[in-house]
Order: sequence, then C-alpha cells, then structure tokens
Amino acid sequence: MGDKNYKLLEIDPIPESGWAKFTQVVSRTLKGELFVGLWIVFREMIKFNIHTVQYPLEKLPISPRYRAVHKLLRLIESGNERCIGCGLCEKICISNCIKMDTRVDENGRKEVSDYTINLGRCIFCGYCAEVCPELAIVHGDRYENSSEQRAHFALKDDMLTPIDFLKEQKEFPGFGALSKDASKFVKKTPLAY
Repeated sequence: MGDKNYKLLEIDPIPESGWAKFTQVVSRTLKGELFVGLWIVFREMIKFNIHTVQYPLEKLPISPRYRAVHKLLRLIESGNERCIGCGLCEKICISNCIKMDTRVDENGRKEVSDYTINLGRCIFCGYCAEVCPELAIVHGDRYENSSEQRAHFALKDDMLTPIDFLKEQKEFPGFGALSKDASKFVKKTPLAY
C-alpha cells in the first residue's frame, strides 16, 4: 500500500437520463477516427489497383518444399508404376493413414493391388516420400483436397499419373525428390548371380 505510482483516470459520469445516454453514444460514435478510417478505405477503393488473385483461373506459385497432396509417379520409359510394394511408407506413417495391399502377379513379381491414403487423416509430414526407395510417392503441387465424400480422399487413381499424361510428368523437385547431383553418388554394385 505504500506505492504511490497509481494514476487516476478521469471517467465521465454515468448518464442517468435517456437523453444523456443518447448524447454519450453519439459523441463516442462520431469521433474523428471513424471518418479517418472511412477516408482511407474510400481512397484505396478508388485507386483500382487490385492485387487479388482470381483463384480458380490463376494460382499462386508454391515452393518446391511445400508438402501438398501426394502423387504416385510412373516410370517415364515404360509407363509402369514405380511402386514396388515394399510397404515402407505404410510402416513409417505416424498418422496411420496409408494402407497398401499387394499380390503376386503371373510373372511371380509383387505388385500393388490397392493403395490408399486417407487425406483426411494425413498430417503431411513427408516421411512416406523420404523413405520411398523408388521415389514412387512424392508430395505434388496440388493443394486442393476438398470433396463432398470421404471416399474421394483416398483414391489411388487420383494420385497416380494417368498414362495419357505420362509425357507431361516431370520429376517433381519437391519434398522427397532426388537432388540435382544425386547421380554422382550412385555406385555400381556387383551382381550376385
């Protein structure tokens, strides 16, 4: 109680009549700050210097490191899927959103029969793209994943590059992709047979 650093505020008396309450509201409402703010808004409106992106028609560029909706890539030479069904992406997924079913084809090779990612559950951490030995799964540049049904969040056909657009498939430089100097680190291994 010995501290004398208190500052007393001047507070207007509380109005008691209806007219006094009305004049208090009007005086607080019609201060100069209101008109300064309105003038700034009006001045910016008449400049017609619009910086709005017309979203569906034009999109802002995103960084290659952005982790968006997954893409399953194909081999450009043959058109086959890159995924060998090793299941590493399913095992490392911390949100448990990747499910993979494999089977043996007529040549005795393992192939992926069903591959789903529940994008409603995915936290887009990028571990699946990091661990993939074949660079089959990468984070693409599509960030729109809204849908009316939950089933649309997990379709393999939506993530896999269509055969018709195979020539347009680029090696995505984003998260989980090869670095530019990766080929100099590849060493030829002796075959065991």
